[in-house]
Amino acid sequence: MAANLWKYVDSNKRKSIFFISFFVIFVVGLGILFSYAYDSSIILIIAVLIAIVQAFIGFYGGDSIILSISGAKEIKKSDNPLLYRTVENLAITAGLPMPKVYIIDDPAPNAFATGRDPKHASVAATTGLLRVLEKTELEGVIAHELSHIGNYDIRLTMIIAILVSVVALLSDLFLRSRLFGLGRSRDENGGNQTGALIAILAIVAAILAPIVAMVIQLAISRKREFLADADGALLTRYPEGLAGALEKIAKYREPVEHASSATAHLYFANPLKGNKQEESFFGKILSTHPPIQERISLLRDLEIR
Repeated sequence: MAANLWKYVDSNKRKSIFFISFFVIFVVGLGILFSYAYDSSIILIIAVLIAIVQAFIGFYGGDSIILSISGAKEIKKSDNPLLYRTVENLAITAGLPMPKVYIIDDPAPNAFATGRDPKHASVAATTGLLRVLEKTELEGVIAHELSHIGNYDIRLTMIIAILVSVVALLSDLFLRSRLFGLGRSRDENGGNQTGALIAILAIVAAILAPIVAMVIQLAISRKREFLADADGALLTRYPEGLAGALEKIAKYREPVEHASSATAHLYFANPLKGNKQEESFFGKILSTHPPIQERISLLRDLEIR
């Protein structure tokens, strides 16, 4: 039985809010645990100060850095009328400001959106995407990327990346302070079993927290991909276009040349392993994107009303 598109979008939004809320609580709780175990808030303060600097750089210059390392070149309408007009028409339909348009000279079909908000956004597509897709399929992909912009996913991914960095910094600072004996921990100050237990718990948390943070980040990324698929289908009113694009991209096995683990989550489909999705449980939870076949099945089960 076909799923109602609006219910699907609402479901994904609720799941995303849950993951984000849990992530924030996780980071705050970790900071409190480390500060309590170390009997000082200095670790949390240092991590937050570094995160603020990272946030400032990422907020105002992150998109330029991403576009540069991806080999993206900005175009005008005359350079590629089909791509430019597709972005322009769908942006108008979505009620979004016209983003900057970029092309990446790469045979692997893919695309991504970046920026800090809809007024400062960019859409990039590879030459391979323009070569292999039909017009309706290209519209589906661009609608997906514009949905990321309209849903502020481009800002969300930056915030989540900063939170992951904070977790890594907190864990690293705590473990280094224990290793090199910098300052005094609560178990040393208190000399009781409770203090020792908290110290052990904090050490275990410091080792596992970066892994947990990465898993949460990937889970949020996958949920936002499902949401962008649904919103993109709603924008074009033609889910089959997006499903067809995913089918063609799934057949291409070569990775995007300039993509890396740091930028993989931005792309329309996994750019690192030829979009070959792992079938194992761990392969799925460690992937930046949902399995392509699952995305295709859900799109073909959507009912636009």
